Amino acid sequence: MKGDPGYARYYAFMSLFTASMLGLVLASNLVQLFLFWELVGLCSYLLIGFWYDRDSASDAGKKAFIVNRIGDFGFLLGIFTMVGAMGTVDFSEVFSKAPTLLTSATSTSIALLLFVGACGKSAQFPLYIWLPDAMEGPTPVSSLIHAATMVTAGVYMVARSNVLYSLSPISGVVIAWVGVFTMLLAATIALVNTDIKRVLAYSTVSQLGYMFIGVGLGAYTAGVFHLMTHAFFKGLMFLAAGSVMHAMLDELDMRKMGGLLRKMKVTGVTFWVGALAISGIPPLSGFWSKDEILASAYHSGHLAIWALGVIGAVMTGFYMFRLIFMI
Repeated sequence: MKGDPGYARYYAFMSLFTASMLGLVLASNLVQLFLFWELVGLCSYLLIGFWYDRDSASDAGKKAFIVNRIGDFGFLLGIFTMVGAMGTVDFSEVFSKAPTLLTSATSTSIALLLFVGACGKSAQFPLYIWLPDAMEGPTPVSSLIHAATMVTAGVYMVARSNVLYSLSPISGVVIAWVGVFTMLLAATIALVNTDIKRVLAYSTVSQLGYMFIGVGLGAYTAGVFHLMTHAFFKGLMFLAAGSVMHAMLDELDMRKMGGLLRKMKVTGVTFWVGALAISGIPPLSGFWSKDEILASAYHSGHLAIWALGVIGAVMTGFYMFRLIFMI
């Protein structure tokens, strides 16, 4: 961002985003969480459309904002249903009252409506369409918001509301299958994309699908563990991609690159480490978190989800090393 005329504005938006994200994870009830959820969405809109003089950036900002509003409508309906059924949105009260007050139909409807909100924020099918366009923002924004923190808010929210999801096995299976479909769809798109940031964006959508498989199958620890490991290796790879773009004078097309390892050794080596981690190569972090999710699918008897998860993991390795070998 050095030398950008909007330098001060960029840091103001980034600081507001960080504050909102901290508020989101510290919220003690769903209304508070929703308030910060919206603030995070606003910051995303401001940062994606940061270079507002470009049509593509301002359109991408609007797209992200509108798609997120669709998801948030479902989230709001879920909160209203919860207030109607239990008279409270405080996490501790909801979790203690839910097993006695909620029928299976009500708990399922609340769980699925909250999940609609998570679909919007965490870019799950069919509301994933905003995330690849969000790459119009500055690369550090892609690294922090669209790889590590904001897009994983939906996974965090489902894991945080685990009592509601445990009461409704149907909603868990729905979440897991939406995760499987999103993971495979995004991976197939990443296999053929030639834009360096978009490959990483579809990779993020795919890994978010992985996280939802974990939390959907009730393996909340594994889902949040993958959220944590993914934040680091994907943040690393976005910053490495930013370094490549900087060296190539903002060129994004991988077909115009090649042989950069000799010129950019540090970037090349860190990119390799990130790619090995996301591909699930032991002893790096991605292996442990993906293995945990696949093990939970296998041991809970969801063999189809397990098999598709393995295929998704193989595809991840393929598109990541395609990206490295082209650059």
